[in-house]
Amino acid sequence: QVQLVESGGGLVQAGGSLRLSCAASGRTFISYALGWFRQAPGKGREFVAGISWNGGVTYYADSVKGRFTISRDNAMNLVYLQMNSLEPDDTAVYSCAAGRPTYYSLSRFSRSDEYDYWGPGTQVTVSS
Repeated sequence: QVQLVESGGGLVQAGGSLRLSCAASGRTFISYALGWFRQAPGKGREFVAGISWNGGVTYYADSVKGRFTISRDNAMNLVYLQMNSLEPDDTAVYSCAAGRPTYYSLSRFSRSDEYDYWGPGTQVTVSS
């Protein structure tokens, strides 16, 4: 079973940057696509970004395009989410997830049920 643990969350002012990390363990970690999701108070879980198993394909929610970047380091079993130009609306608990989407598309990577393993999440708070 794949285990995921996020880190790097915290409090940052609007316009600032933050980099989240997700450390993974598991014999077949390299075979999994990875994604970042977030959930703000009173809202449902929202897809943020996804990346294929080899890092060759990435997907982003429209709300974060141009501001966030997802990347992975398979040698270190890490996936990152670099967040720039943060806004108060980015405030949420951010979780990383691992799965094997049935095919590569934004719609599939955006579905929570395409992911089998989830980390506990890390809080990101953006102040005005």
